[in-house]
Amino acid sequence: MALRFAAVVCISLFCSGAYAQELTITAADSAQSVLAAQKGKRVTVRTRSGQELSGIVREVNPRVVVIAALGGREYFDAVVALDAVEAVLVRTKQ
Repeated sequence: MALRFAAVVCISLFCSGAYAQELTITAADSAQSVLAAQKGKRVTVRTRSGQELSGIVREVNPRVVVIAALGGREYFDAVVALDAVEAVLVRTKQ
């Protein structure tokens, strides 16, 4: 689990140059807490299968996350099992 969040931080740091809002985590964070902190904001979730889903975090509970207004599928929402989430990408540059 800690390895996943290290990957999230690395991806977020390397994919952005100047920071509008820095992404920070603590030792107690989980996929659920990271996604809950992004509620109402646009994220990209990469699943273990390699699929990436971009959209707005609408709801998060201990088992699933609801991603609304999917990129390229604006009329669709997705429910993603948290145990299938490999990485959470957050845009930190405006």
